[in-house]
Amino acid sequence: MSSDTFNWHDFLHRWQEEWVPRPDEDDEPHNVPLNQPGADETLIAAAEERLGHRLPPSYREFLAVSNGWYVEQAAGIYRLGGAADIDWFRDPFGMTPLYEQGLGDDPREEEVLLAGMWQRALRLETDSDMSHALLDPGDIDQDGEWALYVYKGWSGEFPDRYPSFRAYMEAMYRGFHGDRAGSPGFENATTRAQDARVDEAHALALRGRYEEALPLLQEALSFGRPRSGVLLSQLRHLLAPQDHQGYGLLGADPRYLPEILPVEAMAAAARDAWRPAHGDDHWVGMMTARGVARETVEAVLGAVREGTHRYAPRGPWGRAVAEARESALWGATDAAWRVLRDALPLWEAPGPLLIAPLGLLADPVLGPLITPERGRELLATPRAGGTGPAPEPVPDLDPPGLSWLAEPAAYRQSFDAYRCVWVEGTDPGRLPALIGEEGAELSAPTDPHAVARRAPRPHEREGVELWEDRAVVAVGRAGASWSFAFDGYSHHYLGDLFLSPAVAASASGRAVVVWRDPRHSSPADRPAAFHLSVAERGEELYAFTVRGTEIRRSGVIPDALDPARLFPPEEGEADGERHLLQALHTEFGVSLPHLALTRGRLRTFTTRSWTRAPGPGEGFAYLRFERHRP
Repeated sequence: MSSDTFNWHDFLHRWQEEWVPRPDEDDEPHNVPLNQPGADETLIAAAEERLGHRLPPSYREFLAVSNGWYVEQAAGIYRLGGAADIDWFRDPFGMTPLYEQGLGDDPREEEVLLAGMWQRALRLETDSDMSHALLDPGDIDQDGEWALYVYKGWSGEFPDRYPSFRAYMEAMYRGFHGDRAGSPGFENATTRAQDARVDEAHALALRGRYEEALPLLQEALSFGRPRSGVLLSQLRHLLAPQDHQGYGLLGADPRYLPEILPVEAMAAAARDAWRPAHGDDHWVGMMTARGVARETVEAVLGAVREGTHRYAPRGPWGRAVAEARESALWGATDAAWRVLRDALPLWEAPGPLLIAPLGLLADPVLGPLITPERGRELLATPRAGGTGPAPEPVPDLDPPGLSWLAEPAAYRQSFDAYRCVWVEGTDPGRLPALIGEEGAELSAPTDPHAVARRAPRPHEREGVELWEDRAVVAVGRAGASWSFAFDGYSHHYLGDLFLSPAVAASASGRAVVVWRDPRHSSPADRPAAFHLSVAERGEELYAFTVRGTEIRRSGVIPDALDPARLFPPEEGEADGERHLLQALHTEFGVSLPHLALTRGRLRTFTTRSWTRAPGPGEGFAYLRFERHRP
């Protein structure tokens, strides 16, 4: 269609041969003549002399083959005139000043062109419903083609722009096919060729050659071919996992329901979070109308919203999914992805319309692992019987060690303040017993930030003193021998009543505690503070707290962790933090998983207080802010 050997005669003849009325116009005869006899050179030249312009190449070639055309398009333009019918538009509705007023102080070139188009455009249509096809001699490309604008006067929208008359006619031809794609018996050489492209794209996608499949599906979709949209949506979804794609009736098919319905429910839950008044009824009703049992729809939506949904396919792929989830539950997201990546060739499509394991995206633990980079790697991996070379593995996404906590921009926004307990040689499942409040248990996998934000304050909990600082911590593994409990969301102050949990955490080995308290504007521009304490088998070995130029220390601190070396006065707070984090990683081998803590789902529990009760002569302040509407 868009090759350099375009032939107007063949193109228009094919359109005429394939023409049938739209389904909503069944009363119209099938033999409507779309074309008119071609205009000879004398007639075209006379029109150019009358207009004072040589017509653009593709429109001139069109007139020589068909001096007018019955478009019958949904935009409200029904017939394009011939050489003797066209004339200047001359902006009869006063659009120029309206568009000039919207240009602003620094308009883009395309905005300037559009504002001036109304006065200089050539009008092509002779029959329309308040719509106009306008060729702009001021918007010309390197081939001498004029841009064509379609203005739908009844819509209030900006005009649609096509780079040339030929591009417009090709789009109208595709629209003609799209309008009739679902009509019984609408089959011709073009539909068969486009369906063959869909078949080819399907095979390419399963062989990991998704980049070759994309343009085939995009072209087939522009013709409205069945299957093209749902296959293309899967590719686009995995290339941009955060952008929802629609799957139409696919989620109602029992073969695909376990993969697709949770993905659709995830999008519905996200929409409801932004528009709570909208409620669930619309989506639930829509899926029920498509044939899915209402109790199934509501159960899936509830599980997705509560974070309890599990993607659980069968067979070898399902076993790999379960293994990957177990790793991701403890923060080992890179290891989890490697398990999934190695098992992808084992994935089997439940039917011909699914070309990738989309159900991963709706799993609250595994879904965050699918970044755009990994989505491309998934699509480039042969699967479901497809053969081909495996793609180059995407590098691990978690930065090594701890230094990422001190990086600027996105990382700093998440964890301007943080505190963490590492425990050596202990399973993370034992941490609640070591440092948790009475009765603490690990939660189901959840968003730690959301849990910390919703956690009750001391004044809201019976039996909790106002001076207590109980943290909601995310739990996981930090390498081969360490477990961690991390709080990067509560933003409590590191005060004089601080009581390190290192001693309690070290009942059976070593424990390391770090707290970063950022600079505060009050009181008295309080500088940032950094605390480190290390204990082993119930005894504190050493500790220090640095606040500005003040250093408090206890025990025998190893040279590698000497705060005077790590926080020299001539360097800033950020440099000192970076030195400390690097030294901790070198000295103990501790780390933290960035992806799991910033985007993942982890188990959580509430710790004992990180502050002790005030002693004689000591005090504390507890502030509570409430917003009252007038």
